[in-house]
Amino acid sequence: MNWLDKLERKLGRFAIPNLTVYLMICYVIGFMLWNLAAMNLIPAEVIGYLTLEPALILRGQVWRLITWLVVPPSSNLISLVFFVLLYYSLGTALERTWGVFRYNVYIFSGLLFTVLAVFGLYAFYYFAYGFEMPMSVLGMAGSNYVTLSIFLAFAAIYPEMEVLLYFILPIKMKWMALVYVAIAGYDFINGNIVTRVVIGTSLLNFVIFFLSSRNFKRFGPGEQARKAKFKKQSRPHMTYTNGAHHRCAVCGRTELDDPCLEFRYCSKCNGNYEYCQDHLFTHEHVK
Repeated sequence: MNWLDKLERKLGRFAIPNLTVYLMICYVIGFMLWNLAAMNLIPAEVIGYLTLEPALILRGQVWRLITWLVVPPSSNLISLVFFVLLYYSLGTALERTWGVFRYNVYIFSGLLFTVLAVFGLYAFYYFAYGFEMPMSVLGMAGSNYVTLSIFLAFAAIYPEMEVLLYFILPIKMKWMALVYVAIAGYDFINGNIVTRVVIGTSLLNFVIFFLSSRNFKRFGPGEQARKAKFKKQSRPHMTYTNGAHHRCAVCGRTELDDPCLEFRYCSKCNGNYEYCQDHLFTHEHVK
């Protein structure tokens, strides 16, 4: 059991289901606000109150710790639609594969790393040079690189899966991931120090999550198919009279007959045969 398993046992009940939906809603809200401001339907100053600026947060504008999530990844409507549809499907699939808690940890750790990086840069410039560095996230420290980590995680688990790029071109996830990494690498090389730190820290969750979780092969498509097949095959044998879930293949007793009975499957029998502790080692193996 790794650190995620232990953490899930303690905090799993606090996990937020359908987290991708809420993240995509933030992008849509941000897109609407940006366009309303561009059309002068709302004051442009409203946008300035949403960005992640440590200096203003330290002066009491703590809502910026959350509102920076509405910074949209694109100002183009068509691009945003494709973005939302793609990441909604990837995020929900990843949540089903990993489970709600693990997916929550993955997303929130990426967001947390981004916030800590921005505050770290602010502290560095303030104490090293004696002035406050402008840290507006508009087009710089949004959560779009955190959503990129969703894509990388999905590609790492399902590298051979094909998707239709813009609903037209079939392409495997592993090749799309390489393109995304190349784009992020280009931005990292040609961007300023803020851009580099934001990219690096927002993808740090991908590195930590996979390096510290050695048993993620159990979430792969092959393992998931094997578990689904076993569950389908064993389901008829796991529901008995009066709702019992265990029954000895020799004596027919269930946990309802004696709550102290223990049941085990026999690995040498050809099939899903379960035995109580009295017959586990004395039964004749089914071949």
